[in-house]
Amino acid sequence: MQTQRPRQRQMPRQGRRPARRAWQPPRQPRTASALAALRALAPAALPRPTAKRALDLLLGSALLLLAAPVLAAAALAVAVVRRPGGVLTRSPRTGLAGRPFVLRSLSTRRLRLDRLSRLPHVVRGELSLVGPEPLAPGDERGAAAGARDWRRELKPGLTGLAQVRHRSTMPWDEADLLDQHYAEHHRIALDLAILAEAVHTPVRRAVRGLTRHGQACLSDTDHRLPNYSAAE
Repeated sequence: MQTQRPRQRQMPRQGRRPARRAWQPPRQPRTASALAALRALAPAALPRPTAKRALDLLLGSALLLLAAPVLAAAALAVAVVRRPGGVLTRSPRTGLAGRPFVLRSLSTRRLRLDRLSRLPHVVRGELSLVGPEPLAPGDERGAAAGARDWRRELKPGLTGLAQVRHRSTMPWDEADLLDQHYAEHHRIALDLAILAEAVHTPVRRAVRGLTRHGQACLSDTDHRLPNYSAAE
């Protein structure tokens, strides 16, 4: 009587995948495109907060809260007058890394509130408190040789070095050089100095205007000394 030898269990060959069970879903090959799609679905890393962004967020939010009643009253006044174009003016601008955005501001240039009305852009991160002037898409200043790099690496600002040092006789290329100088040497101390100058300049102009207006109201007789005679 022949004895049956027990069957030896065959081990899977090295490098050979084991057979798929009936309950297992089919495996899909992990190609490079599939891995790239998975990386695209993964949440992007948040940018590291910088001191400049912290200043924009804290000071910009505080200024927006303080200016909110004034801006609301100005918007109501513009709505009552019903100027053509509405309460807000909308203009396309180019921001950080060349990303376009729509710049909204109140139509109140006489009251000097158009820049304050752009504070929501600072809080959202589209503008900075201090930076180069926001340019429209296709502006020749943004397409100049060498300007494309530093303008893409820096957010446009609510005010800037060119704005506080601007003169009516200053050509646009000189103002552009001031913006480039700020882009190459910007730091928090310079931002604070520019913000202080941006506040001091309109206050000084307002005081000068009041002084000149008061002097214009005086007549020649107001400056004459007692017992003065024109015949003398």
